[in-house]
Amino acid sequence: MKVGFIGCGNMATAMIGGMIKKGIVAREDLIASANSERTKTRIKEELKIHAAVNNAQVAKEADVIILAVKPIYMEEVIQEITDSVTQEKLVVTLAPGKTLEWLDFTFGKPVKLVRTMPNTPALVGEGMTALCPNELVSKDELDTVLTIFQSFGKTEVVTESMIDVVVGVSGSSPAYVFMFIEAMADAAVADGMPRTKAYEFAAQSVLGSAKMVLETGKHPGELKDMVCSPGGTTIEAVRVLEEKGLRSAVIEAQKACVRKTKGL
Repeated sequence: MKVGFIGCGNMATAMIGGMIKKGIVAREDLIASANSERTKTRIKEELKIHAAVNNAQVAKEADVIILAVKPIYMEEVIQEITDSVTQEKLVVTLAPGKTLEWLDFTFGKPVKLVRTMPNTPALVGEGMTALCPNELVSKDELDTVLTIFQSFGKTEVVTESMIDVVVGVSGSSPAYVFMFIEAMADAAVADGMPRTKAYEFAAQSVLGSAKMVLETGKHPGELKDMVCSPGGTTIEAVRVLEEKGLRSAVIEAQKACVRKTKGL
């Protein structure tokens, strides 16, 4: 199986690294294209995979074609490669907002398509990806795509109506978490802790808390209550967070993210 990437930014780099590390695809079976000469050099020298001359070459040579480009470039890229995409090839997209119907119309012919929405923690092997295939994709082909994405994190197959929601709760949410970590660290710095230590304490607390949710199966509210002693320090902090509208701010921000996604 030969896997090709059209676009080789952070997400594609994370995917390539994960596949190589897990032995899913050998380096010689990976090919990628990019617009900038700098990225083409990185493909050859850092990733040590084949750098394509153009997008059409990727489409011709790869069995699985991963469109790792921003939504605004998707139509242009599809027009460049559509003649090279045969019925045997599998096309995987990473772009939010571009539906299976839109992709099918833009290709102008039946194509095996899988929409996905990964997130940037894939860079450290802890990504979360939602996948949605069209009716032309077989179970074995979907399993192939799942294997690729499981090389750098967890995966879930969802209905297409959930993809936009995934953008809000998973695709974009690392940015919210980074802001939360930064804010906690800023508070610690204000109270005298060196910044490097503040980031370490804040980030490890977020990591551990997330693992508790995933591994205990307990409701987040129950886990919160376990930390909040009557009349203690934690419930006082929680009181202030509620007073300042933390929950509402997160909910409204995430809903705005989903609205923006639907408009892409």
